Amino acid sequence: MQGQQQETAAVKAVLDGLVAAWDRNDAEAYGALFTEDASYLSFLGTVYRGRRDIVESHRALFAGLLKGTKLADEVVDIRFYGPDVAVVNGRGDTYKGKRPPKLGKVQTYTLVRDPDGRWRIAAFQNTRRKPVMEKLTFTFSPGSVPQAQK
Repeated sequence: MQGQQQETAAVKAVLDGLVAAWDRNDAEAYGALFTEDASYLSFLGTVYRGRRDIVESHRALFAGLLKGTKLADEVVDIRFYGPDVAVVNGRGDTYKGKRPPKLGKVQTYTLVRDPDGRWRIAAFQNTRRKPVMEKLTFTFSPGSVPQAQK
C-alpha cells in the first residue's frame, strides 16, 4: 500500500510539474516531462510526435496565443498497469486571471517509468468537453450514461 501511495505521489508530481512549467510559459521544462518519443494530441486534433515537437510547438504557443496563460489540472483517476505504466484521467483548462470553476477539457495521460527511474508522459490526449451534447445524448440514450454519473 505504501509503495502504491509513493508511486501515485510520483505520478502526481509529474502533472504538478506540467502545471508549474506552463504557468512559467517554460516550453523546455514542459517538454522535459515527456518521453523522447511521446505523442501529444491537442483538443484541436493536432498530433505532435516527440519531445522536440512538443517543446517547439509550446514555445510558439507561449510566445503567442497562450502567452501569460495558466494551466488548471485536476486528477480524476490514476490506474497502474504493472510497475512502470500509469494511466491518468483528469480535467484541465487554460486561463488568464481567475481559475475557472469548471474545467472544459477532459484529458488522458499515459505515463511510463523511463530507464532512469523517472516517470514521464508517453502519450497525452486532450478533448474539449461538450456538456450540452452530452446531456442531449443522455436524454435520448439513457443507457449511455456512465455508471459513475447514475
